[in-house]
Amino acid sequence: MLRRHTHLIALILLLLAAAIVGLAFFHDRPPTHAAVHSLRSWQEADAPLGYPVEVSIDSPGRVPAFDPRFTLLDAFERFRIPPSPRFDHPLGSEHGALSYNAQPFFELNNDFGANHWGDDLNGIGGMNTDLGDPVRAVGNGLVLFAAKRDGGWGNVVILGHRLADGHIVQTLYAHLHTIGVARGALVARGQTIGTVGTAGGTWPAHLHFELYEAESIDPGRGYALFPANRLDPTAFIQARRGAIETDLAPSPLGVGEPAGWEGQLILEDPHKVPALFE
Repeated sequence: MLRRHTHLIALILLLLAAAIVGLAFFHDRPPTHAAVHSLRSWQEADAPLGYPVEVSIDSPGRVPAFDPRFTLLDAFERFRIPPSPRFDHPLGSEHGALSYNAQPFFELNNDFGANHWGDDLNGIGGMNTDLGDPVRAVGNGLVLFAAKRDGGWGNVVILGHRLADGHIVQTLYAHLHTIGVARGALVARGQTIGTVGTAGGTWPAHLHFELYEAESIDPGRGYALFPANRLDPTAFIQARRGAIETDLAPSPLGVGEPAGWEGQLILEDPHKVPALFE
């Protein structure tokens, strides 16, 4: 009887030891993929927040595609966007000469069955004669996006600009042959930010140029049935080309304060605090 109990106790202890070893092995084995823990946005990540690194289309589970519209501008980025009360054209001369608009804003494109979300700007020679021509920032701005995109976009640059009333708009320059600026850089109105391209031979050389208001980086779709947050680039620039010289913002690349700005505060709405600094 005693021997039977001894064998039973030994068997229980053996099973318990095996369970402990198995549990320890299960918990101590290294993870298949390292988790992403401390990233500010998807754009600076190797994978979306909460998803493992090195995932692929064959990995288990559903991993969402990168969508830059969910990459919101943070407070520091919004603060760094410089004022730009004056705007010029991105191609040709600052007046838009030596270029033409081959597909204006919100023109119906029968091939896509939708309306154009920007302007398709070309050099006056047409086709690929403007390949490599300089593309310029339409206003003082902060580079929010500078990278290659799939889907016929090619190289894309997006700039953020602060208007005189404090509103922030973004300008998008697509199908670029080369990118001449890095994300996070400050650029001045008229500065070359890239060159006219073909999106890797997808289109004849031209600049796809968009302008919109958004709280995020929104490369968009190029064509849609409704304008949504897109604005007419040509009309917008034409309405803001005539600023007098004394209303121009200082260059974002300037080191010192320009004459006449000493001791002044720039407020988005100074009428809200009429007597605060009197």
